[in-house]
Amino acid sequence: MTNEKVSILMPFRNTEAYLRECLDSILQQDYPFWELIAVDDHSKDSSYVLISEYQKSDPRIKLLKNNGRGIIMALRTAFQASSGSLVTRMDSDDIMVPGKLSVMLGALQKSGRGHVSLGLVRYFSAKGISEGYKMYENWLNRLTREGSNFKERYKECVIPSPCWMVYKDDLLKCGAFDTNRYPEDYDLAFRMYEAGLKCLPSENVLHLWRDYSTRTSRTSPDYANNTFLELKIHYFLRHDLDNMRPLLLWGAGNKGKTVAKLLLENDTKFHWVCDNPKKTGKKIYGQPLRPYKDKMNWSDTPQSIITVANSTAQKQIRSYLDARSLTEMTDYFFFC
Repeated sequence: MTNEKVSILMPFRNTEAYLRECLDSILQQDYPFWELIAVDDHSKDSSYVLISEYQKSDPRIKLLKNNGRGIIMALRTAFQASSGSLVTRMDSDDIMVPGKLSVMLGALQKSGRGHVSLGLVRYFSAKGISEGYKMYENWLNRLTREGSNFKERYKECVIPSPCWMVYKDDLLKCGAFDTNRYPEDYDLAFRMYEAGLKCLPSENVLHLWRDYSTRTSRTSPDYANNTFLELKIHYFLRHDLDNMRPLLLWGAGNKGKTVAKLLLENDTKFHWVCDNPKKTGKKIYGQPLRPYKDKMNWSDTPQSIITVANSTAQKQIRSYLDARSLTEMTDYFFFC
């Protein structure tokens, strides 16, 4: 393993309670050739003072103030100050597993540029992990074990935001942190896919992801469901919509209605189907809802966006579409 420098980008805001554990986990990494660029996003607690204490004893730590506001500007500030040939991220309330940097770097050096190195993640919380977060952890880790993360890119964010590493020039090809689109980690995942980066499979738990009630992803409107759906529609229309085929939207719940509104805002025509007899035959946003077995919907082999969240219903829909020789991620796309 050559001694390439790894730049660790770490925005922070009011995470004093968790910072020592986070910083100690970085200092204890067996790979020593790193720089930590910690950017204060207008903290009101003693986070900045705490990191400045660590900085005095380790010159690898750089401490900056955010040039603007919010995590995107903080990441942009950190990236502009980075000097490593490789880049990774860290959340200031999380913990690096011992050996994280060396494992991810080793995988990248073996495979070369054009790849993103990943690791498995594990949620932890003083109050226990909810079923929803456990399901996300299991789903994300399954993809990471296979290196097939981008195959399910419209469901949720397929790259663990604090557990990836890339060569700096590959990150620049992706646009790094130049866009102002939230959720920023999900947007970056789409741009990594767009740039043709390949995910390296991993069997190692490398990151401990802390959950608590006031974490940014729980409290900020930048991470609300509608922003995720806006992002999905943006990239679906950009990458996967076939304008020569009809488009079907499955489901008329909250997500289905939001997706319908976004499609209409983007002047994208679609047919709307669901299996709820209370809704079929009616109109929402001026769009009629039809039973999904209506033959007229299948005459031109449409593409489908599926917003139905129920796992049993998803299996039924997948079987129905597969029986018509339709292929996932070409002919149909699960948005949840």
